[in-house]
Amino acid sequence: MPGEVLHFSEDPSITRFVPHVAATAQQPEPYVWAVDRDQAPSYWFPRQCPRALAWVLPTTTVSDRDRIIGAGCGSRVHAIEYSWLPAMRSISLYAYRLPADRFRPFGTHAWVSSETVVPLAPPSPVGDLIDVHAAAGVQLRLLPDLWPFWAEVTTSTLAFSGIRLHNAQQPGSRH
Repeated sequence: MPGEVLHFSEDPSITRFVPHVAATAQQPEPYVWAVDRDQAPSYWFPRQCPRALAWVLPTTTVSDRDRIIGAGCGSRVHAIEYSWLPAMRSISLYAYRLPADRFRPFGTHAWVSSETVVPLAPPSPVGDLIDVHAAAGVQLRLLPDLWPFWAEVTTSTLAFSGIRLHNAQQPGSRH
């Protein structure tokens, strides 16, 4: 909704978000992290799930769109490893609505606050994560190994993001 940003969590009992330095942070400042509506699909996953995400920009070539996303397959693709499918099917994820006026943009995809933030309401269950992707028209791709896909995406004209890639299996290995 206008004036709101979102935080996704597997914990439905958070009553306030306190700034902290995330274990994977590249900056020393403590923050509360959130995303806007456009970036919300990037977080429709179990927290630790590695994922490679790509979406069409106005500058994306037709060739890259068709090669990576697929002709007629929408404008966004999310890829995960097969080993994460059981978690995608079973995890309960919740969306917290937070007041946007307490946040400032951070980079191109996130919002941060240096203050403790109280949610606007109790969290809402996101629902079945595969169904949520389907309802939003986001292609969800299962791969044995994220790294070949990631190599293609990062050298394309698509916008992309890699989240929790340090949790992906090592390049070339298979469980």
